[in-house]
Amino acid sequence: MSDLLIELFSEEIPARMQLRAREDLKSLITNGLVEAGLTYASAGAFSTPRRLTLSIEGLSQHSTPTREERKGPSASAPAAAIDGFLRATGLTFDQLERRADKKGETLYAVIEKPGRAAPQIIAEVLERTIRSFPWPKSMRWGTGTLRWVRPLHSILCILSDEGGSEIVPLTLDGLQASNTTAGHRFLAPNRFSVTSFDDYASKLKRAHVVLDSAEREAAILQGAQNLAFAAGMELVADDKLLTEVAGLVEWPVPLMGRIDDAFLALPPEVLQTSMREHQKFFSTRNPKTGRIEGFVTVANTEPADHGLTILAGNQKVLSARLSDAKFFWENDLRVAKTGMTEWLDGLKSVTFHNKLGSQSDRIARIAALAREIAPLVGADADLAEQAARLAKADLRSAMVGEFPELQGLMGMYYAREAGLPEAVALAARDHYSPLGPTDSVPTDPVSVAVALADKLDTLTGFWAIDEKPTGSKDPFALRRAALGVIRLILGNGVRATLEDVLGKAYIANFRHLKWDKRIFSQSELDVYANTFAERLGISLELAKEQIEDLEGDNSEAEIARDTLFAEQDAQKDTRNIADLLAFFHDRLKVFLKDQGIRHDVIDACLAMPGNDDLTLLVKRAEALAAFLKTEDGPNLLQGFKRANTILSQAEAKDGVEYSFGADLKFADSDAERALFTALDAAEAAITPAMKSEDFATAMEAMAKLRAPIDAFFTAVQVNSENEIIRRNRLNLLHRIRAICSGVADLTKLDG
Repeated sequence: MSDLLIELFSEEIPARMQLRAREDLKSLITNGLVEAGLTYASAGAFSTPRRLTLSIEGLSQHSTPTREERKGPSASAPAAAIDGFLRATGLTFDQLERRADKKGETLYAVIEKPGRAAPQIIAEVLERTIRSFPWPKSMRWGTGTLRWVRPLHSILCILSDEGGSEIVPLTLDGLQASNTTAGHRFLAPNRFSVTSFDDYASKLKRAHVVLDSAEREAAILQGAQNLAFAAGMELVADDKLLTEVAGLVEWPVPLMGRIDDAFLALPPEVLQTSMREHQKFFSTRNPKTGRIEGFVTVANTEPADHGLTILAGNQKVLSARLSDAKFFWENDLRVAKTGMTEWLDGLKSVTFHNKLGSQSDRIARIAALAREIAPLVGADADLAEQAARLAKADLRSAMVGEFPELQGLMGMYYAREAGLPEAVALAARDHYSPLGPTDSVPTDPVSVAVALADKLDTLTGFWAIDEKPTGSKDPFALRRAALGVIRLILGNGVRATLEDVLGKAYIANFRHLKWDKRIFSQSELDVYANTFAERLGISLELAKEQIEDLEGDNSEAEIARDTLFAEQDAQKDTRNIADLLAFFHDRLKVFLKDQGIRHDVIDACLAMPGNDDLTLLVKRAEALAAFLKTEDGPNLLQGFKRANTILSQAEAKDGVEYSFGADLKFADSDAERALFTALDAAEAAITPAMKSEDFATAMEAMAKLRAPIDAFFTAVQVNSENEIIRRNRLNLLHRIRAICSGVADLTKLDG
């Protein structure tokens, strides 16, 4: 067995590409080696700004010889069929074998491939990988044809074992594989040779290169925390920035600086965002005041003056950046204190979607819907409407224009500066939330009302113009919006029928879209025209002309046309609302699966009335899931399914429904009488529990049916020869089905 070491040394690789690149290098090389017949024990990929490295341990030295037999056509088959078989196998006719069978003679190809040495296979796989590497962006340089993310300077490729190491022979566009690499660009630029991965990693460390990105991240984090602590401050966590900075340096050296006092009055998020986006600085916070007062930058070298020159240059650039931010902030405050009217007027010229109007139009819809939703979440309707009208005003602010990721958050600051109620300010900050599965859910009632209105307006709007997600495509993030609605409802225990809320959002906002803003397909126009022609008794051609003529002077035709549109719209509304509700149910299934609730449990609860009350639906699903995890759950389910199967077969055979009530007087065994008693007790407990939505109690009462149902089927033959007793027992089975189905549709459950 041998160990393989590959390094592709180039100019600086963008930090955002490094993770994917090392994963791609590992998969492409290892998959290629395995497909060629080699095996290996383990593999690890690494990256720095200037190199991609792959280490493979326990690589076999030769591929395994293979022998493959392929059955071909009959020996008497047409020449074209035989020629096709020869092309597929790469053999000549003389190399085929003839074997007798029941139909005569059949041709067989025996393809033997000898094993090949590992270096030959490695060279082929590595060249193919380099030439086809899936960089998001790549370039050519010089006169060569090779493409790489940045100019590729050298290729290190060696095989090593106990006897030593050897260079894998490979020449690629003038680059010849070797056993040498280079250290840090400034601190150790000379090239040196290596004999194995351990030798390579240790020599790189001495040459001021930390190969492992996780090790660089840990060094940056520890160094930054130590500097902040020594200055009496604390580091503001930023995992994404930490990963990015680790991809920018090979030898990280953290340095700490101070922010000029002139900028400390800026909101901390503005300081943090400006430093992170423009200069890749970490923020440090004064724990006593909560203000961001310093920064940590990471140098890629060991400066002779302890970083004073680097910090001086960085602080000069930082002051210029923060001066811009201060200007934006002060200018925005002036507009905010006048009621943000200037921004709101500006949103009239900002298009949200060409079929759904401007941002101003959208804000008006959201405000109206927030007022409708407010009572459902315990919010003041006037405050909810006011908050909705101002929540997106900061989109026109200079600060959000510079840093779009601060939208909403800046709205909170501006609302406070304008002297608006705190609930309005919080709604501006929180109405976009939750943005993802791990984002926090707003709990302030006004924020919840505006957040729900915002997302429901988006969903109903794009449903109205038939821009629904298809397959993996979701350009308007409608799946995320639906998940946001679900989390808002469940996180705040909102009790509302989603179908009614969707209806209000849909009908109030989108039924009356102006005809001249609509875009209809040819098939839709044909449907309108056919109905229109029949109603007015005119030709199809004339009907199409009058539908398209918005300025027509035929009042009778205009009235008929408008009536037709209203009817068609109402039908389309109903279909779209039902379709959108189904979309919510699909997203809820995904959400609950992540919570550990089985898909069939969700289906069993979705089949029950009230499935558009998501809080009620989830409460039922959680209770059913917990019940099925008990010992009684699966056993009762089997009893229910047995009862349901026997009853369904009898009803299908007899052509009647056995739902007329079983009579205790026809029971002729103790087990049968005990089941009557158990069903009475269960029904008495389940009915009030279901009315009070106490699903746990209902499930507990249903669980008590397990033993009497088992005993009944053990002792009693349902299809008795006595027809009266048979009918009575079938009616008894109906009671089992009815009582159990009142909790959930158990027929949807697996097992």
